[in-house]
Amino acid sequence: MSLLFQTVQIDKNLSVPVYLQIANTIICRIRSGSLKPGAALPASRQLAAGLGVHRKTAIAAYDELYAQGWVNVVARKGIFVAHELPEISPQPMPNGSIVPSYPAHSHFELDQGLFPNGMSSLAKADQHLNFNDGFPDTRLAPVELLIREYRRFAGYQFTPKYLMYGPVCGSENLRTELAHFLAKTRGLNVRPQHIIITKGAQMALYLLSQVLFKPNDVIIVADPGFDGANEVFRHAGARVLCVPVDEQGMDLDAVEALCRQQPVRAIYVIPHHHMPTTVSLSPERRMRLLELARKHRFAIFEDDYDYDFHYSSSPILPLASADFSGSVVYIGSFCKTIAPGIRIGFVVAPPDLINQMAILRKMIDRQGEQLLEEAIANMLKNGDIGRHLKKMNKIYHERRDLLCRLLETEMAGKIRFRVPDGGLAIWVEYLNGVSPARVTAKALEMGLHVGSGEGYFADHSQQPFVRLGFASMNEQELREAVSILGRAFDRAAIELPGRP
Repeated sequence: MSLLFQTVQIDKNLSVPVYLQIANTIICRIRSGSLKPGAALPASRQLAAGLGVHRKTAIAAYDELYAQGWVNVVARKGIFVAHELPEISPQPMPNGSIVPSYPAHSHFELDQGLFPNGMSSLAKADQHLNFNDGFPDTRLAPVELLIREYRRFAGYQFTPKYLMYGPVCGSENLRTELAHFLAKTRGLNVRPQHIIITKGAQMALYLLSQVLFKPNDVIIVADPGFDGANEVFRHAGARVLCVPVDEQGMDLDAVEALCRQQPVRAIYVIPHHHMPTTVSLSPERRMRLLELARKHRFAIFEDDYDYDFHYSSSPILPLASADFSGSVVYIGSFCKTIAPGIRIGFVVAPPDLINQMAILRKMIDRQGEQLLEEAIANMLKNGDIGRHLKKMNKIYHERRDLLCRLLETEMAGKIRFRVPDGGLAIWVEYLNGVSPARVTAKALEMGLHVGSGEGYFADHSQQPFVRLGFASMNEQELREAVSILGRAFDRAAIELPGRP
């Protein structure tokens, strides 16, 4: 049994109790085949002495093994590995570990090409200053209002039904209040049966894609565009075709040309503050797109991206508000309205599509978070979200104007941009042949995270464009960030080929 004592290494700094460390190591020895069924184990005194622990600890370890069925205790004979366990050929044990670590790779075959872009988009910037894609300032999230609603549930409003399974399509209260909210702010005449609640817009896109696409169905998207959506479409088996974007939004001449060449299943469009260029689809193109959808019988996935944040004038109503043929599927969320961590999204569509999405939703997630959905419903009903949006529009408007002034004064001759009418970011073009990747690297050295723009274009080529989110930084942070960005640009420019 000396080998057993050698392989049981105890670390009292771990949160795992010592007796469990001992028990887990013995279990691993049994699983690896080193301890065979029927093998005798040392008595508790011997185990305690060999490991340098109290006898009560050794007894507790054996009690745990017995409770789990790994050992049998025979009176006046001792403790033995259970006979009922299958015999396993001995496997090598890693040296120097208390319990062998979980395997780094699967023993069975995996398709490593299933997700070609891997987890790169999930990388998290931990710099104090961050020009992100356009996230809200979570420091300003209405947390107290949300907590107030939870307190109400802890009091007179709470009923046990909220802890049971609820409607797959989401809270009836939330869908009712959301229908009122969409009618008031977007001109959508819908009822609860037209709505399914999801965990953010990304889940909505996934459900839609899995329900609607067959292998090699065509979906048309804008380029540059939102790669997070394009990846979902590809994963569903769709063929993603790209058309350009100009100052009036998606190029519909290119869309119509593709429709003449082949059947098109769907078009994905962000009419307000297109991701990433921030342009809005012109009224003329909106009307034409609806007509093309009726003529060619394709679905329009209308993404509600940043609709609630507009500074120059009231936004044009969504395509869905003018759709009477059932072509538009409207997608939105409260992840920007409240905070990205509040995973409440929604889809508005004809009930036949909603029902199919609900069936798939039940398979993968069953339902959303009932208490959260009820809380958001109350915040919509009592006007909290409307008032919060009004406050945020004022703050983000000021931050947009400040960033534009700073860029105009501190980076004149280095960049080109247009002031966006709304949204939470600015689309910037680097001038003078400076590489965005080099600017990104130099800025990172000085404590600023800024994207390199690689994920926006369909071919993932290096283009001189980046997206600067302004909403999540206050005035002082924006001033510091632009100062660093200017210095990073200058350092990157010095390294251009041919520079002395």
